[in-house]
Amino acid sequence: MDKIILQAEKRTLTGKKVKNMRIAGKVPAILYGDQVETTPISLDKRNTTNILNKFSGSTILTIEVEGEQYATLVREIQQDYLKNELLHVDFLAVSLKDKLRTTVSISLIGVAPVLEEFSALIVSGIDQIEVECLPQDLPEVIEVDISALSEIGSAIYMKDIPTLPDVDFLTDPEELIAVASAVKEEVIEEEEEEELLDVDSEDAEPEVVEHGKKEEESESEEKNTK
Repeated sequence: MDKIILQAEKRTLTGKKVKNMRIAGKVPAILYGDQVETTPISLDKRNTTNILNKFSGSTILTIEVEGEQYATLVREIQQDYLKNELLHVDFLAVSLKDKLRTTVSISLIGVAPVLEEFSALIVSGIDQIEVECLPQDLPEVIEVDISALSEIGSAIYMKDIPTLPDVDFLTDPEELIAVASAVKEEVIEEEEEEELLDVDSEDAEPEVVEHGKKEEESESEEKNTK
């Protein structure tokens, strides 16, 4: 994969003052690490949002600040879910020569025969795997093929996942990844009952559910403890 570079500038604005920065199309961030002085930075909001939407938290991103480049991993993203707006990003600078421990997301791939033959459900277990490797060997995602699930009760555990070159799995081998479960009649009956209740209550007021939450505008610069 080609090097992904994000241009950044050092910033002095903190706290509620970063509101004007966001209005101007910038997103505040922090760059920190064992061998890097903790540095408040700002990046182009649109470009940063596009990059973060395309890649996983396991992708190495290069932050360039005043001509210096730092290999980093995204460690935290703060977002206003109501406005779908990026608020703040924490970037952890890493050494490409030293192994690191982190987690990588699991992606279930393939088609399980049990779905068609037994109308089963695939129940997921853990969704991340702890790994140790050099940053450049870090997989963006770990794919797990569920085509081996051929009957009710068949399961895939950590110990069943093929190893990856230069990557050590640290998660317990007995952790469950996915299992084929039978569809219970009670669940179907309950869904049918709910549908009948919906038909009988057409005049009832709809329930309004608000999703997401607003992030506070105040920023905390106490990242030096990390």
